[in-house]
Amino acid sequence: HYRLLGRSGLRVSPLALGTMTFAAGDWGSTDEEAARMVDIYVERGGNFIDTADFYGQMGGSETLPGRLVHGQRERLAISTKYSLTTRPGDPNAAGNSRKNMVRSVEDSLRRMQTDYIDLLYLHMWDFRTPVDEILRAFDDLVRAGKVLYIGLSDTPAWQASRMQAIAELRGWTQFCALQISYSLLERTVEREMIPMAREMGLGVCPWSPLGGGVLSGKYSQADLTATGTPGQLGSRKAINAATGRLNEHSLAVAALVGEIAREIGKTPAQGALAWTLRDPAATAPGPGARTPA
Repeated sequence: HYRLLGRSGLRVSPLALGTMTFAAGDWGSTDEEAARMVDIYVERGGNFIDTADFYGQMGGSETLPGRLVHGQRERLAISTKYSLTTRPGDPNAAGNSRKNMVRSVEDSLRRMQTDYIDLLYLHMWDFRTPVDEILRAFDDLVRAGKVLYIGLSDTPAWQASRMQAIAELRGWTQFCALQISYSLLERTVEREMIPMAREMGLGVCPWSPLGGGVLSGKYSQADLTATGTPGQLGSRKAINAATGRLNEHSLAVAALVGEIAREIGKTPAQGALAWTLRDPAATAPGPGARTPA
């Protein structure tokens, strides 16, 4: 059971494997746990692995999957991203510029031990780089064979639709994927982003479809005392508290998800993931687990 990614011929499984927990230190997976998760995912037909140059320590979220998929690279579609800073203090090692894109791709290819990237996302809009620079840089990398497909992540709808129209009119490579935060805890994208994606031929790949794990039902009222700031990543609970995912409202939503899941004989996580796929524009949510369990 595979789906076409947006207006492209790339077939991907309806659940991507998020790897932000790989090589993430105290709050992430061990290398052994990551290896087992990749094995389970591929054994069950999964072929869509999502990572980024910013994830993990020293790019470890690219290095580890690159090592784990050795020998079965061709059957997998691997997506990665560029934009977030990877060398603090270097003003050109961040943002959407051609310089950062080309450098990031070369570094990603080296870390993942591969000759090409199946899907390259612009990770986050920087509000500075001209769109023609971004589009031409993407197109040049596709023409060079280093990138096969391109996508956008966390980009304003008006810029995404504008760039897609420009690419189509100028005969440049068009985007086929849009990665956005979408779950029962984050529905604002239903107003503009998802309708835009459906109209412009972008397959939606929701990140954090379980709301940082809150929708799995593993948190309770007792967890509301968790503290932390975005710069203190000591635990996933602290991250969720600091980013606003863990609160009275989200726990109430998670409780209702749990009730419905029990009625239909499924787990809360299964129910929450299935919900994100109800819109035809949604192609492959990418949950990021910490352990095989």
